Amino acid sequence: MSKLKSPLTLFLITVIVIALLAFFGPEEQSLGSNVRIVYLHGAWVLSAELAFLAAGLAGLIALVSKKDLFHNWSAAFGWTGIVFWVTYLPLSLWAMQANWNGLFLIEPRFRLAVIFAVTGVLLQIGLWIININWVTSLANVVFIVILRVIFATADNVMHPPPSPIFNSGNYAIIGFFVALILLSLLAAYFMTRVFLNLKPKE
Repeated sequence: MSKLKSPLTLFLITVIVIALLAFFGPEEQSLGSNVRIVYLHGAWVLSAELAFLAAGLAGLIALVSKKDLFHNWSAAFGWTGIVFWVTYLPLSLWAMQANWNGLFLIEPRFRLAVIFAVTGVLLQIGLWIININWVTSLANVVFIVILRVIFATADNVMHPPPSPIFNSGNYAIIGFFVALILLSLLAAYFMTRVFLNLKPKE
C-alpha cells in the first residue's frame, strides 16, 4: 500500500482539510469568529459518540453472529471513539476560553466528559491487554449504553437543547456544520482503519 493511500495518511490529510475549513467558517452575530471553534468541537465530539455507537453495534452483532470481523471492527471503533473523545476535551476548553473568557471546569457535561475520557482510556488499554474478542465487544456495548444514559440525564448549562446550530435558521451555518461533521466522520473512518491494522494477534 502506497503511503498516499494508507489510512493514517488519509486521516492526516482529512484533519488538515477540517482545520482549513474551520478557519474559514461563517461567523455568528454574538460570538463572531470564535464560533468556529464551537463548530469544530461539536463536530468532533459527535464523531466520537458515533464511533462509540458503531463500536457498540458492531460488538452486539459480533456477540450474536460470533464472527471475528465484527469483533475486530468493534475494537477498532472503540479506540477511534476514545481518541476523538479525548482530543475533543482541549477543543472544549479552547471554546470556553475564546468565547466566555474563562474555563468553567465544573460544568456538568464537561466534568462527565473528563470522567468518561479517563474511564474510556483505561478500558481500551485493558481490553487491548486482555485481547479477548467477546469481552471487548461486550464492554463496548456496555460503555455506549452507560454513556448515553448518563448524558441524557445530565444538566445542560453551556449546552442548551435543542441544538442552537440546527435551530438557528441560518442555512449557511447549518450547511457548514454538516460539512464539518461529514469530514470528521471520514477522519474517524480512516482512524478506525488504522486501528484495524494494529489489532494484536491472538
